[in-house]
Amino acid sequence: MDEKDWHALRILYQEKHISRASERLYISQPALTYRIKNLEKEFDTKLFFKTKGGIEFTTKGLHLVEYAEEMINQLQKTKDYMMNMENEVRGTLRLGVSSNFAQYKLPKLLKQFTTIFPNVQFNVNTGWSTDIMNLLNSSIVQLGILRGNYEWFGEKVLLHKEKLCLISRKELDMLNLPKLPFINYKTDNSLKALITGWWHDKYSEPPFIMMETDRLETCKEMVKNDLGFAIVPQICLQPSDNLQTYELNYSNGEPVFRYTWLMYNEDALQLSTVKTFIEFLKENNDLLE
Repeated sequence: MDEKDWHALRILYQEKHISRASERLYISQPALTYRIKNLEKEFDTKLFFKTKGGIEFTTKGLHLVEYAEEMINQLQKTKDYMMNMENEVRGTLRLGVSSNFAQYKLPKLLKQFTTIFPNVQFNVNTGWSTDIMNLLNSSIVQLGILRGNYEWFGEKVLLHKEKLCLISRKELDMLNLPKLPFINYKTDNSLKALITGWWHDKYSEPPFIMMETDRLETCKEMVKNDLGFAIVPQICLQPSDNLQTYELNYSNGEPVFRYTWLMYNEDALQLSTVKTFIEFLKENNDLLE
C-alpha cells in the first residue's frame, strides 16, 4: 500500500462514487477499480459494497480509510519539517478559512505576504467555520481562520471584530421590522445564533421571512432590488452597494459583534512558514480593517 493508494481511498470515501472519485483523481474508472481490487487482494477483504446511489464502505474498509488519512497527514508533516530545515522561509502553508473571510479579506493578505515571502505556496480550504474546525481538529490544515466562538484547546488569537448590520434599499422604521419582508440566507450556526439572539432581544414577534437564499451575496442582490431587508456581517459591505445600513445594538446599547479568530496548535510554530505567517497577521492588522 503506497501514497497513491492512500489518496485513492480518501477520495473514494469522500465521494462514495467510483466515477466521481476517478474524475477527482484524474485517472480512468477501470484504473481506479483495478487499484481497489489489488488492495482488497492484499488485505484479503472487501472494502466496500455497491448501493443504488454509489458505494458504502465495510467496517474493515473504514478502518483502512482511517489508516490512509493518518499516513497522508504523517507524510505531509514530514515534508513540512524537511522543508523547514532550510534557512529560507519556503514550503506550503495549509490554511482553513471561513468563506466570508476568504472572499473579502484573504486575497489582499496573501498578496502582501507572497510579495515578502515569494517561496511560500498556499493550500487553502474554505467553507463554513464548522467545516474549518473539523479540518483543524484532523490536522488537515495547520492554521484555521474561523468566525464565531468555538471551543478550542490550542492557541487562539483574535484577528478581527466587526458589527452586524441590517441592510435595506430604502430607509426603514426599525420599530416596524417584524412586519417587513426579511430575506434570510444559509450560514453557519454561530452567525444564525447571533442574529436570532439579537432579534429576540429586540422583538417579541418572529421575523416575516419572505425568502431564503443559499448564499449571502445572493441575499444582498435581493436587498439591492428592494425585495426586503437582511442582517449581514459588516465584512461583506462595500460603499458601492449603495444600501441603507443600520449597525445593530442590543437593548442595553451594546453593539452586536462578529469575531474572527486565528487558531492553531503550538507545535505548528516549529514550522517557519506557520510562524512567519502568524507574525505577519499580527503585524499587519490594518489589512483586516
